[in-house]
Amino acid sequence: MSALPVIRAATGADIPDVLTFVLQARAELFPKLSGAEMPDDLARFEAVYLGGGGTFLVACDEDRIVAAVGYLPYDGRFPQLNYRGRKTAEVVRLFVLPALRRFGLAGELYRALEGMARADGVEVMYLHTHPFLPGAIDFWVRQGFDITDIEADPVWQTTHMQRVL
Repeated sequence: MSALPVIRAATGADIPDVLTFVLQARAELFPKLSGAEMPDDLARFEAVYLGGGGTFLVACDEDRIVAAVGYLPYDGRFPQLNYRGRKTAEVVRLFVLPALRRFGLAGELYRALEGMARADGVEVMYLHTHPFLPGAIDFWVRQGFDITDIEADPVWQTTHMQRVL
């Protein structure tokens, strides 16, 4: 790495590299999803993140993406969560290259994302994660998130978290 990665908003020109980075990171973390269709938010990246109320940030070392995170408007798909009346954004796709983990880059990236959300009038940051992702729940607690629900599913144990801004 040449210097500290530069955090910036993704652009249309970044889409091919962002998709390559995110899909590779996703495949490594979630091998069970190998061969699955491209998620809708990624298939429609430009519409969702560059023009649809979402935001996507990348951290770059020169021309190479080394970390990424985004948010999109929460779609209400989990009936046990009630965010009616509050502008809620879902944090998605936080990935950091393994060699750059544990240096604070993920926290820096999230803080930049939260700053953009605040400027956009977001009132609640929501996300879900899973206990089989090493350190994920503890990381989000350190960012000020609270656990709001843990699903009973024995495989995924989806853990829902929020941070009121």
